[in-house]
Amino acid sequence: MIIGQATRSPRPFQALRQFARRGPVEYCNLCNDRIAPTHVHLIDPVNRRILCACQTCSVVFEGAYKPIPRRVRLLNQFQLTDSQWDNLAVPINMAFFFQSSAVDRVVGLYPSPAGAIESAMPPDRWREIAENNPTLNEMDTDVEALLVNRLGPAKGHNGPGYYILPIDECFRLVGLVRTHWRGLSGGTEVWREIGQFFSQMKERSCLT
Repeated sequence: MIIGQATRSPRPFQALRQFARRGPVEYCNLCNDRIAPTHVHLIDPVNRRILCACQTCSVVFEGAYKPIPRRVRLLNQFQLTDSQWDNLAVPINMAFFFQSSAVDRVVGLYPSPAGAIESAMPPDRWREIAENNPTLNEMDTDVEALLVNRLGPAKGHNGPGYYILPIDECFRLVGLVRTHWRGLSGGTEVWREIGQFFSQMKERSCLT
């Protein structure tokens, strides 16, 4: 379901399936050399493309692409009321938000079986939330996002969860939903995958 003028992201990330289903061998998207499972990710902010890169290409192409950090932060003191959430024009209880240099504003996206869908979020509503949560102003443009999880106990989550994390992890979540969704309600597999994803993010936040 889409509310208001929410539309699908104009250029879907080409690496969604790769993030959702990583094979035993991976290659640099820029030079096609074989790379280790743990490698650098770059982002093309204009076209919203995430690229796997070898160490050499991550340096050579740093001007054209931006390296994505690895830090995950769990925001235990984050403030967001139900009314503020409703004003963000997200029809489900999960979404992520990042400052886009290409359009010079905060973009809100949420996962769906069809991919990432952009919300029709009024800019003034985001400013209100950022004023109450100054840590949002510390997010690195294009490469870090606020991920909101308000799925609740019905989906196996203990209350809301708020994270600042790398943008590629947000799109890995989109890929998980797109890959595992079945039927109208998603099926048990997709909710299990989502639960495991948030467990991983929580564990990583304790290590950074």
